[in-house]
Amino acid sequence: MSLPNIDPSQYSALLLEKQQQISQQFASFSIPEVEVFASPTTAYRMRVEFRVWHDGEQLDYVMFEKGSNHQHSKVTTCPMVSEIIQQHMFALLDLIRPVELLRKKLFQIDFLSTTSGELLISLLYHKAIGDEWREAAVQLQNELAKVSSVNQTVELIGRARKTKIALGREYVLEKMQIAGTQMIYQQVENSFTQPNAEVCKHMLNWALDVTSNQSGDLVELYCGNGNFSLPLAKNFNSVVATEISKSSVHSAQYNIAANAVDNVTILRMSSEEFSQALQGVREFRRLKEKNIDLNSYDFNTVLVDPPRSGLDDETIKQVSKYDSIVYISCNPATLQLNLLSLSETHSISRFALFDQFPYTDHLEVGVFLQRKV
Repeated sequence: MSLPNIDPSQYSALLLEKQQQISQQFASFSIPEVEVFASPTTAYRMRVEFRVWHDGEQLDYVMFEKGSNHQHSKVTTCPMVSEIIQQHMFALLDLIRPVELLRKKLFQIDFLSTTSGELLISLLYHKAIGDEWREAAVQLQNELAKVSSVNQTVELIGRARKTKIALGREYVLEKMQIAGTQMIYQQVENSFTQPNAEVCKHMLNWALDVTSNQSGDLVELYCGNGNFSLPLAKNFNSVVATEISKSSVHSAQYNIAANAVDNVTILRMSSEEFSQALQGVREFRRLKEKNIDLNSYDFNTVLVDPPRSGLDDETIKQVSKYDSIVYISCNPATLQLNLLSLSETHSISRFALFDQFPYTDHLEVGVFLQRKV
C-alpha cells in the first residue's frame, strides 16, 4: 500500500473523472444517470496498516512502493486517516522508541478506529512476546491515554507467531445513524470492515432506498458482520444472510443482539453451499440444527457484496432467479463481466458510484437490477 497524493482542492475534479470513467465503461448497458456519493476529502479512512522501519533506535512508519519490497517512503503526515488515528499514531511511536522491549522486532502497526471515538492498535512482532511485553504494553497504554480526548478509548493488542495478547477488547464498536436509526457494529481486529465510514453510510442509505418498495424476504450473500443485513431488515419480512468467515459470523450475531433486530438469520455457509441447499442438492446439518426450512421463505430480493473476483458462474445462476438484485461491487471490471450475464434476465434500474478510496483509481459501485417483464 502506498499513500495517495491528497490535495482537497483537486478532489471534485478527480471524482468527476471517476464518474465519467464509469459512465463510459458501462455505457453498453444503457445505465440510468449515475448517482455519485462523495467522500470527505480528508480523515476518511478508519483503518490502516503501517510497516515500521528501524534505523538503530530510530523508528518510523513507512509505505512501500507498489510492487516493491524495498522502495519505500517515510510517513511523516497522513491526512487520509481518521482524526483519532492522526491524534495517536506519532505519539505512539514516540512512546515506543525508548522502550527496547516494545521497539525490538516490531515490524507493523495496524489501526482500527470508529467515528464514535474508539481506537484499537495492534503491534506486530517478529519475536516471541509474553508477560514482560504485557507489562510494558500496559504502561504504554496508560501513557497513550494521556494523548486521548474525553470520550475516547484506546486499546492495545500484541501479535507474534501463534501469540495474541489483548490488554482489553479485541474489537471496537462503531455507531452510525442510518435513516434516522442508530446502528451499532462490532468491528473485530484483523477482520474486514468498511474502510470509509462516511461512504459506508451513503451505501447503506442507498440500499435502503432502492429496496424501500420491495416485499417478501431478502437473502444476502457475503454478509460480513451484517453491515447491510441489519438496516435492510426493516424493508423485508425477514433476512437470511450467509458468510463463510467465522469471526464475521460471530460479529454479525453480536450486532443482531446489540441492535435488537429479530428478523435476521445468519448462516455460516458459502454462496455455493447456500445455492445447493436451496436447490435441494444437499442437506446441511447446520440448517436442521437451527430448524431452518429455506423453502418457507419468499425470497424476492438478493443482495451480493462479493470479493474483487466477483460472482462465479454458479452464483450468477442462483442470483438471476430473484426478481430484484442489489449488487455492491468493489471491482467494476468483474461487475461488468457479471452484468453481461445478469442483464439477459434483468434491467438496471439504479446505478451508484461510492468513492470509498479518494485520490486513487479504486471505487465501489452499487447496481439495482429488476427482472425484465
